Amino acid sequence: MKRASTRPVRAGSVTIGGGNPIVIQSMCATKTTDLDATTNQARMLHDAGAGLVRIAVDSTKDVEALAEIRARVPEANLVVDLQENYRLVSQVAPYVNKVRYNPGHLYHHEKQKPVREKVALIAETAVKHDLALRVGVNCGSVDPAMAARFEGADPPGLDGVTAMVESALEHCRILDDLGFTRYVVSMKDSDPRKVIEGNVRFAAARPEVPLHLGVTEAGMLPDGVIKTRIAFEQLLSRGIGDTLRVSLTLPFAEKWREVEAGKQIIADVEAGRFRSVPVFQDHGLNIISCPSCSRVENEAFVDLAFKVKEMSAYAKEYDITIAVMGCRVNGPGETDDADLGLWCAPSFVNLKKGEEELGAFPYDTVLDRLKVELDAIIEEKKRSLATA
Repeated sequence: MKRASTRPVRAGSVTIGGGNPIVIQSMCATKTTDLDATTNQARMLHDAGAGLVRIAVDSTKDVEALAEIRARVPEANLVVDLQENYRLVSQVAPYVNKVRYNPGHLYHHEKQKPVREKVALIAETAVKHDLALRVGVNCGSVDPAMAARFEGADPPGLDGVTAMVESALEHCRILDDLGFTRYVVSMKDSDPRKVIEGNVRFAAARPEVPLHLGVTEAGMLPDGVIKTRIAFEQLLSRGIGDTLRVSLTLPFAEKWREVEAGKQIIADVEAGRFRSVPVFQDHGLNIISCPSCSRVENEAFVDLAFKVKEMSAYAKEYDITIAVMGCRVNGPGETDDADLGLWCAPSFVNLKKGEEELGAFPYDTVLDRLKVELDAIIEEKKRSLATA
C-alpha cells in the first residue's frame, strides 16, 4: 500500500506518519472517575492493538482519576480530548502522550480571547511535557465564524467541507507560526463522502501533515463499519492516512471491536481487497449515533440506539436521518442537521425535529414519541411525492 510522505510525529512509544505503520486508536467508554472500569478498558484496548487510547477529561475530578489510570496502565499511550475547557491542558499534560483539541469548541470558550492565545497555551504546554497534538475538526462543530464565512461554498451533499478544511488549515498556520510542528490533523463527519473530500483537499494543500482518519458517529454494526470502510478504503488506497479510529456505538465491554475493525480494514486495503461500494449510497433511512465514550451520561444510551434502529426499520425506504447522541458535548449541535435527533442526558432524552426542540422524555417512553414524529415525516414525504 502506497503511503503519502508525511513528517513523523511521535506520541509516546508510537510514531504517526513518516512511513511508519498506521496507528490504530480507540477511546474508553467508561466514566473516567470509575477507576477500575476505565483502567480495565484502557488495558483491554491497548492489548487489542490500540497504539493510542483516548480518555475524556472534563473536570478536576477527571484529572485526578487520569493520574491514577496513568500509574495503573503505564504501557498504554494515553490521549486526552479537550472539549469544554482548554485550560485543563496544563493539568492533564503530565499524564498523557498526546492531546486533541477541537477548534470549534476552542472558539466558544473565553470568546473575548484571541484563538491564537488559546492555541499558544496548548502548544507551550505540549512542548513542556513532550506531547504531540491533534487538531481535530468536526464538520458538525466548526466554529460559527468559519461556517458563516464559507456558507454556500460547497455543492449539494458536501456542505460544510470547505469550512472544515479551512479551519484545519488555519490552525496549522497558527501552530506553524508558533514554531510547533508536532501535530496531526483530523477532519471528520458522519457522511463518508465529506470525510473523503475533506481529507483529499487537505492532503493536497498540506501533504507533509499526518492525517488521522475517522467517520464520526458512524453508528452501530454492521452499518458503522460499512460507512467507515467507504471512507477509509478510498483514502488509504490513495496513500492518505497515518492513524485512524473506527467509531462505533457498542456496549462498553465490546469496545475492542473498534480496534479489530481498524486492523481488518488496513489488512484488506494492503492486500487489495475492497469490500465497500465506491459511491456512498445516500438513499433511504440513515441512522447516525456517536461512539460510546466516557462522556455518555447514561449507559442506557447504547441500548436506546439499538432500539431506535430496530423500531425505525419500517422506514428504510425513506430518505430520513435519525441522530442518536450520548452527551451534552456533541448532542445539541450534532442533531441539528438530522430530521429527528435524540441526545441523552442522565435521566431523560431530548428529542428534536431538525433544530426544533420537542421536549425531554424518559428513556422508556421516548420511542413512542419518536415513532409519532417519524410517521408524520413519512406522511409529509408521501404527500410531496403525490403532488410532484
